Amino acid sequence: MDRGRSDRGNRQRLKALKEKAENMSFTYPGSMRASVLTAPKQIEMREVDVPELEPNQVLVRVEAVGVCGSDTHFYETGKIGDIIVRGDVVLGHESAGTIVAVGRDVPPARVGARVAVEPQTVCRRCEYCKRGEYHLCRQVEFYGAWPIDGSFAEYEVIDDDFAHTIPHHMSFEHAAMAEPVSVAVHAVRKAGVTASSRVLITGAGPIGILIGQVARVFGASEIVVSDPIANRREFALGHGATSVLDPSSADFAAFDQHFDIYIDASGNAGAIIASIPTLRPGGRAVLVGMGGDHLEIPVAMIQHREITLTGTFRYVNTWPTAIELIASGAVSVDALITGRYGLRDVESALMMSKTDPAAIKSMVLPALVTGD
Repeated sequence: MDRGRSDRGNRQRLKALKEKAENMSFTYPGSMRASVLTAPKQIEMREVDVPELEPNQVLVRVEAVGVCGSDTHFYETGKIGDIIVRGDVVLGHESAGTIVAVGRDVPPARVGARVAVEPQTVCRRCEYCKRGEYHLCRQVEFYGAWPIDGSFAEYEVIDDDFAHTIPHHMSFEHAAMAEPVSVAVHAVRKAGVTASSRVLITGAGPIGILIGQVARVFGASEIVVSDPIANRREFALGHGATSVLDPSSADFAAFDQHFDIYIDASGNAGAIIASIPTLRPGGRAVLVGMGGDHLEIPVAMIQHREITLTGTFRYVNTWPTAIELIASGAVSVDALITGRYGLRDVESALMMSKTDPAAIKSMVLPALVTGD
């Protein structure tokens, strides 16, 4: 037998035994600190029970959580669409951390793994799950959407295969950005962006910026981003956009039938209506931003030009791609992170995008918790 191969095998077995022993010595916490939404515009720091592990799940010590616009919407209004907050809930779903314990069906070697968390559990048995469209599962439980608790806490549990291992050089903050990058990847895939695509994006918030970067990676030759806020337009120019528009003064008619693809990341009805005529015959419009429940659209134009109009619902099978794009530097996320907060400051983090025009992405770091 090859001596080197034998030594390597012994080292791997010893490493696995050590990790198993560390897992067995870990004392599963009975409680943890969490920022709990108790009513619209009211969050309390509480000591809550740590969720119990199912056999196929892992316990993740949360290291970083990004603040999403949907978190802010839940905080302000207590609902998004037909999801209504009817009791206490922990918000947050853009998370990354370290696996500290595993269920009985999960290899003990996973303890210590640094992971980006895909924040949903699905039934794995329905027609949608079976054909790889698990995000459409009717039994999906999405983190931070009532009644499912999310990630603004010290720990969370997740199915083992939805805890995606990240490279050693990737920071937890960057790993938490795998969630919004996944939104962008799903949108760009849905839009069919390819080499030489001409793309219009409305909205230069975090998602719009990331969609522009991902569209560039997928081969788009022209990426025009529209946003009414000057500093966001400037930021977009440095992060994927080939040009920008101020919708308050731009003449969208000058782009009639110019773009192959239109992606909305604003949810603004006016932006959507103004942008659809910029699509060429056979173009595609993808709605990502959260807006009103109803929208008037130019049906005759959509029919005559055979424009495809669709929406996106979160993401599916995107995490490996998102992690690779961030890890390789193909998508830049560091400059999007404009503020860091502890669990006691979640309310400030949630409202930062509304109170500071320069804010783009706030990050909650549970380790910053201070006081009793």
